[in-house]
Amino acid sequence: MSGPAELYACLYATEFPAQALLRLRPGSRGHACVVMDGDPALEMVCSLNRKARELGVEHGMTKVEVDTFAAVTVFARSCAGEDAAKQALLECAGCFSPRVEMLSAGSAFQCVIDIAGTSLLFGPPLALAHNLLARVLTLGIEAVVAMSSNFHTAIALAKGLSWRDPVQVVAEGEEAAALASLPLAVLDLDEEQAETFMLWGIRTLGMLAVLPEKDLIARMGQAGKRLSQRARGERSHLFQPVEPQFTLAERMELDSPVELLDSLLFVAGAMLEQLIVRAKARIVALASVTVTLQLDGGATYARTVRPALPANDKQLWIKLLHLDLEAHPPPAAVLAVAMDAEPGTTSKVQLGLFSPQLPEASRLDVTLARIRAIVGEANVGRAVLVDTHAPDDGFRMESFAVPVDNAETAAPVHLRGAVRQLRPAENITVTLNARRPVRFSFRGQRYTVDRAYGPWLAGGDWWQPSLWGSEQWDLVARAVDGTLLCCCAVRDLMHGGWQMAALYD
Repeated sequence: MSGPAELYACLYATEFPAQALLRLRPGSRGHACVVMDGDPALEMVCSLNRKARELGVEHGMTKVEVDTFAAVTVFARSCAGEDAAKQALLECAGCFSPRVEMLSAGSAFQCVIDIAGTSLLFGPPLALAHNLLARVLTLGIEAVVAMSSNFHTAIALAKGLSWRDPVQVVAEGEEAAALASLPLAVLDLDEEQAETFMLWGIRTLGMLAVLPEKDLIARMGQAGKRLSQRARGERSHLFQPVEPQFTLAERMELDSPVELLDSLLFVAGAMLEQLIVRAKARIVALASVTVTLQLDGGATYARTVRPALPANDKQLWIKLLHLDLEAHPPPAAVLAVAMDAEPGTTSKVQLGLFSPQLPEASRLDVTLARIRAIVGEANVGRAVLVDTHAPDDGFRMESFAVPVDNAETAAPVHLRGAVRQLRPAENITVTLNARRPVRFSFRGQRYTVDRAYGPWLAGGDWWQPSLWGSEQWDLVARAVDGTLLCCCAVRDLMHGGWQMAALYD
């Protein structure tokens, strides 16, 4: 039994360096923008947007030539930003098929998706193409999609499409007719091949396809045969898929040093929006966000924000980052921003008909962040018992976290005695008989011990100056007026003396 027929979709985005920069700068998308690459003295335009092209800006122009145009914004090329945008596009393509081959070169992004057998999931090829372009557009990238049963045909067709007509689907057997009108430039010829075809008067793929293959091989070798097959849509290809790792990360180099928190949050807002879009495509939420700032002088500064529950609310994350950076501002001007997020499962709360309404988790996170800014991070959270017998060191504060496991069945409630810890412990006078307490004075009254349980010896921290040792007794005592007292008395073995540590109810 044969498998589904071959079918490939080529996702192609031109002027990728410019698009990768502008996707995190929504305010600049409507202006003429160019990207310069090269040494400072020899910078040239390597990419530009549609507005700049309409003004007459071209590739290869120098900085001096670009300055002659009015209202053109100049950016330096960001390799880190391009890598992050490529990763986002590969993740987007991976949502439609696990088989994706990366073919980017020069100033364009290009990948081919093996979509054979996906019609039951995403519908006919035309519907899949429009759905793919809609997903890509949410990332701030304009692209085109061409589909064909031949790998190289899909690539050539995609290079010939424009943003006005961004989708083309070619049926099997019609590859040569669809390729005939395309220029030879879609084959990525080298200089020698391009010059040869120009001298022959060959300008389109249709003209190349009708050349006798044997004569072409005699003059150009096996490269001529491969070009002829690609021009007819008959060239086979061994698909080599990549396996991109799902990472929520964005990088952005700032045009100038930023010192104001509001300006930094404006940049962080655009990056968060992209992270949230990518997280929603995978049906996950942002569990934590780490902001790494590259500071003026070469130092780095990182802060991590982790709410109680994963969330995809942009305003919530902006508020949490604002409160955190306001309480812990960077020590110098910021030159670049990197944002990494940890994915988490989206949370839902099932309420009962008669249960009181719980506060929103997002509002609770913001409230806790404001409290931390006032009293300090170490003083907000939940109390967690410390695994130690050391006196006056019974708990520590931890951040609130909601467990992911299912709640276990509640154990039956049993009535137990309660203990009231005395903080600080109160000094008492104890009378011993055969090394056991028989009488003591506490809060102006004298007590006679009826029953004494102990001693329990404890000690620790012998490796540091806070060495301690204690002897604990649980006492049942009676006052002169008959009042019964159940208490815990502790003897300091290191310095001597007795203290009343707790009272039992």
